[in-house]
Amino acid sequence: MSEPPSPKNIVCLISGRGSNLEAILRAAREENWADIADAHIAAVVSNRPAVGGLAIARDYGVPTRVLDHTGYSSREAFDADLGAAIDAFDPALVILAGFLRVLTPAFVARYAGRLINIHPSLLPAFPGLATHRRAIEAGVRVHGATVHFVTGELDAGPIIGQAALAVDPADTEESLAARVLAMEHALLPRCVRWLLTGAVRLENGRVAVRGLSRQELLRCEP
Repeated sequence: MSEPPSPKNIVCLISGRGSNLEAILRAAREENWADIADAHIAAVVSNRPAVGGLAIARDYGVPTRVLDHTGYSSREAFDADLGAAIDAFDPALVILAGFLRVLTPAFVARYAGRLINIHPSLLPAFPGLATHRRAIEAGVRVHGATVHFVTGELDAGPIIGQAALAVDPADTEESLAARVLAMEHALLPRCVRWLLTGAVRLENGRVAVRGLSRQELLRCEP
């Protein structure tokens, strides 16, 4: 008799308050990811101690680990220990849910095809930091968020899904950030579910889609 398939373990990496993490945990519970995809959040790992996301994970009964990056002499040393902590949970998917670290090439290669990130812009526009301020300064009419696979090039991996909104002339950096964050909370769990169910997958460096419409892949709001 063949062995039953292993559950799809998900490890989330955080650095702060954990609002995107909470959106994932809520969706996993409410949508019964364990039933629809044999998947569950196996662990939450933070590079900063005592951040809000750790308390959220504990409230949901998810194991947590803390690796304080300030105690390491190099990115390589930190990423090696981070990888060991992640691998203890045999992850099918690793999610950067507000993880504020530049990852080394070796770490990215270690999780190639299993590592995803959410970025607060419509990539390839505005990679990196200060995306909302840069969007306002550039005078763009549409802004949003992107979920993508992580590759060696910053914020340039294959795109899984996006959400867009119209920039209001009265928007400030803070108001635009708040509006985009609300979209992130819907977009990230949706993209994770697609990956878990096979609706989206990575094939030869490109995202392949099955059974999803253009409107689902790019959600737009006024």
